[in-house]
Parts: sequence; C-alpha cells; structure tokens
Amino acid sequence: MRIASWNINSIRTRVDQVVAWGVEHGADVLLLQETKCGDDDFPYEPFTDAGYEVAHHGVNHWNGVAIASRRGLTDIERGFAGPAEPPFDEPRLMSAVIGGIRMWSIYVPNGRELNDPHYLYKLTWLERLRGDLLHRAAAAQPTIVAGDFNVAPTDLDIYMPSRWKRRTHASAPERAGIQAIVDLGLRDLTRDYLPEAGTYTWWSYRPGQYEKNQGLRIDLALCSNAVADRAENVWIDVAARGLERPTDHAPLVIDIPD
Repeated sequence: MRIASWNINSIRTRVDQVVAWGVEHGADVLLLQETKCGDDDFPYEPFTDAGYEVAHHGVNHWNGVAIASRRGLTDIERGFAGPAEPPFDEPRLMSAVIGGIRMWSIYVPNGRELNDPHYLYKLTWLERLRGDLLHRAAAAQPTIVAGDFNVAPTDLDIYMPSRWKRRTHASAPERAGIQAIVDLGLRDLTRDYLPEAGTYTWWSYRPGQYEKNQGLRIDLALCSNAVADRAENVWIDVAARGLERPTDHAPLVIDIPD
C-alpha cells in the first residue's frame, strides 16, 4: 500500500494535478492538507472517477483536510475529540481506518510570529493533538499521523538554521511539542529512511529557493511501531514541487507491503 501526505494549497486550483499524480504514482491513499474549501465545494468527481473514495473536512476557504483512498474508508472522525470551541473547531485534522491502520491527515497552525497570539494557539493545538493520541493509545495501535506540522524538528531540517533562530517553525517550544508527540511511542519515519541533510518537503515560492534546495522539512509522518516496522520505503517526490503552478510542498510517501 502506497500512502502519500501532501499539502496541496487549494484543491480546486490543483485537483487535476493531485489526481494525476496519485494515478501516475500508484498512490492508494492521499492524505491532503490545506484544501481551502468547504465540504460542498470539494471537487469529489475527479477523485471518484480515478477510483478514490474521499472524505473531507472543510468549512470555508481556509484550512481543510481530506483523505482519499482506493482501499476503503471506515470509522471516519473529524476534528478533536470533545468540545469543538473556537478556534479549535477549525478543520485541521481528520482520521479514518484504511487497511487496518488509522491514518490521520494533519494541518498544524502556522503560528505566524513568536509574539503573535496565533503562536500560542499553535502550541496549545499541538498539546491537544498529543492528548487525543494519548487518549486513543495511538502508539499501541497501527497508526500514521501525517501532514503539514509547520515545525522543523531539528536544525538538520532547515537549509540555513541561523535564519530561523527567532522565527516560528524552529522555536524550542514548537519542537518540544513535536517531541512530546513522538515520546508517546511514535517514530518520525522520514528520518529512519532519509537521515541525511538536505531532506526537505517545503520550499518558499521566492525565486531560486526550490532550485537551490533551500527548504524545510515540515511535513512529517509519525508512525507507531506496528506501522514503522512494516514500512519498506519512505521517500519525498521533490520533482512534484517543480510542476507547473505547484503547491510549495512535495508529497511525502510511505510504502507498506500488503
């Protein structure tokens, strides 16, 4: 089974690109983030025509996550467990069981600036995600928590760490939030397979950033041992970032034998 996580930065803008990529690369599951549309506006038909069943969680033109599967979708859950009070009702996470694995599509808040209230929201959001995963005993079950975490876990995940010392995505509290999730018993699967420097999933739209590989690794796949031990490959399709009118992220792909 091939599982891809991809922040597509507007599904209505890139639906043909996303579906074509999924078909060409034989993706059985697409975990999508930043769809930027409500449920009624999601372009379901191109996916269903390609053999995908789709579940979407979106409200308006902000945020939004989706799961598309050729292996069925069961036990679909949207949002955090418990009360959905603003801003924690934003459509930023959903999960479903596919092939015996609960798969999460995650879009963590950006945080904006270190002195912005949105930064505190981001830290609290990460803690709430950790609480949900702890409550579910996710580490003890076949689990994949994948998506755009908007955090580079270490300096190795940044092309020039000195530029990010006093910015979001690389602050100590954000990294601690990711580590607290990993410490539940999950594994950052990309680093198991791609330990070298220069492994990135996001590049700014500024000219030359992608071409010079000046990026960040902020798209993660945190997996329980039950999944990580079965995986046979993890890779990033960097070439997808070079498509015409691309999103600024590349697909993160996990291959698991059936």
